[in-house]
Amino acid sequence: MFKRRLGRSNLEVSAMGMGCWAMGGPWEWVEADGSKGPTGWGQVDDAESIRAIHYALDAGINFFDTAANYGCGHSERVLARALAGKRDQIVLATKFGFEVNEAEKQVTPRQDDHLLYVRAECEASLRRLNTDVIDLYQLHVWDYALENVPAMIDLLESLVSAGKIRWYGWSTNSVEGAQAFARGPHCTAIQHNLTFAYDAPEMLAACEEHDQASIIRSPLGMGMLTGKFSPDTTFPEDDVRHSWDLRAEKPAQHLQRIEAVRKLFADVGDPRTLAQIALAWIWTRSERTVPIPGFKTVAQAKENIRAMEFGLLSKEQMQKIDEIYERPPVLV
Repeated sequence: MFKRRLGRSNLEVSAMGMGCWAMGGPWEWVEADGSKGPTGWGQVDDAESIRAIHYALDAGINFFDTAANYGCGHSERVLARALAGKRDQIVLATKFGFEVNEAEKQVTPRQDDHLLYVRAECEASLRRLNTDVIDLYQLHVWDYALENVPAMIDLLESLVSAGKIRWYGWSTNSVEGAQAFARGPHCTAIQHNLTFAYDAPEMLAACEEHDQASIIRSPLGMGMLTGKFSPDTTFPEDDVRHSWDLRAEKPAQHLQRIEAVRKLFADVGDPRTLAQIALAWIWTRSERTVPIPGFKTVAQAKENIRAMEFGLLSKEQMQKIDEIYERPPVLV
């Protein structure tokens, strides 16, 4: 089990965290115009989720990332049940920024000033998580207006002073946004996308410059990078991936490249699964990265955690993956 410092904070976390989106179960995203669609990952077994969390704890995982959105509070509640009596062993992260209707299992974007709701959202997450303090509190609104960032930082700093949160961050792919948020004294993490199929050199550079942890959401490409999908794969109606058409040109090309990566390792007898290769690529890409793959079962948690036993990729392996994706080498 290897660990990494969480940005400029004094928190040391396992190099892999547990992403708790999938274990939240079904929920819907509702746009301002009333249109809606599934944003969860289908049905879940809470008892199995708790077993997976306990397995991870026993294996040395101490970083768990959830959000008020996930299952409209359900993920936070199940995580609290799993961590009962173990809170002091883990670094707990959650997110805020949307209107969550727990009864209807619906989440909607806010149409007015987000700042009016942050304190109440924080208190709601504290209750659901059954904790007195959140270790990492992250803005979940990817496109939050940059002109409002200073006021948001001031509010989050007041929550730090009040002892409600320890550190904060932003879940966004905006490099400019990350740089602006990192000006906050207790901003310590940017959560963003990064996979062997989607590099993010500018964001990694921003995290390095501002001493931020690089928390990697969907590090397995929402399942695509596990090698378990084919052009014929479909998803249930309550799954966020229900609209995917893997026969379309771009997804089909994506699947071909993923297979090429699998073959690259299989041909030399490397026993890693594609999921384990994907996680190792992220760790190798930057010392600041902490991937948080999702899970719904003990088996999924076990496979992901075992990736740490194999260690990093070699420079040659990294370069060959870059060749598959026809891009300049990331390690020179």
